[in-house]
Amino acid sequence: QVQLVESGGGSVQAGDSLRLSCHNSGRAIYSVAWFRQPTGKEREFVGAIRLIGGRIYQPDPMQGRFTISRDSAKNMTYLQMKNLKPEDTAVYYCAATHDAFVGAAVIMYPHWGQGTQVTVSS
Repeated sequence: QVQLVESGGGSVQAGDSLRLSCHNSGRAIYSVAWFRQPTGKEREFVGAIRLIGGRIYQPDPMQGRFTISRDSAKNMTYLQMKNLKPEDTAVYYCAATHDAFVGAAVIMYPHWGQGTQVTVSS
């Protein structure tokens, strides 16, 4: 079994920065992804990191303001967000897979955290 616990969410002002953390425990995992889900909308892929080798995959709209990193010694994966905008308001989830392939589809990730709310006010 794999356990994922997110932390670091909160309410901030537009232009602020925030760092989310995801701690993994249990079975070994190969990749960790971040998704977000605004109220009433579908879950959106923010990016992912392959734990061996550290390759990061992010769609173009998520590059620049969102940075994924990993501290394997602590079993922690981070999502650094800067210059936050009201449209970044969402529940942010980390997800994990045992597969080597990193992708954007929700179905690729069998393990999910409980989510952490990020609210950005203008």
